[in-house]
Amino acid sequence: MGRRLGRGKDGIVFVAVSKLKALRSAIKSHNGLEAYRRERCAYERLAECRVRDIEGFHVPQFLGADDELLVIEMTIVARPFVLDFASAYLDRPPEFPEGVMDDWEAEKREEFGGNWPVVESVLQTLRSHGVHLLDLNPGNIGFLDLE
Repeated sequence: MGRRLGRGKDGIVFVAVSKLKALRSAIKSHNGLEAYRRERCAYERLAECRVRDIEGFHVPQFLGADDELLVIEMTIVARPFVLDFASAYLDRPPEFPEGVMDDWEAEKREEFGGNWPVVESVLQTLRSHGVHLLDLNPGNIGFLDLE
């Protein structure tokens, strides 16, 4: 494995080092089976739908997976990007008690500030492909830094 690209509640992402491949890729090692399956299925769905970009945000491309090791290989993308589908649901969102999603949306609206309308559009496009992304934060929907 190469250098670490990221770490989250569901796993660790490393740069894949290979003398055989010219393509730079990332390997995400998952902590648990549920998160691994969700992410693998979401990436497979996006690959089936040929989704490479959403509203100008790059989406990592699925390159492969190992069900025994709970790892996914994907392309590395630059900002702006949408990534980390370990908490995504396919085809329908999970059911929550009344008011939970309203509170969630209010929290995310505040977290993303003026970028919220763009985030909503990205989420709607994902939903049109049957992917319901719940783990929203600026690390997973990364805007282009203009600093």
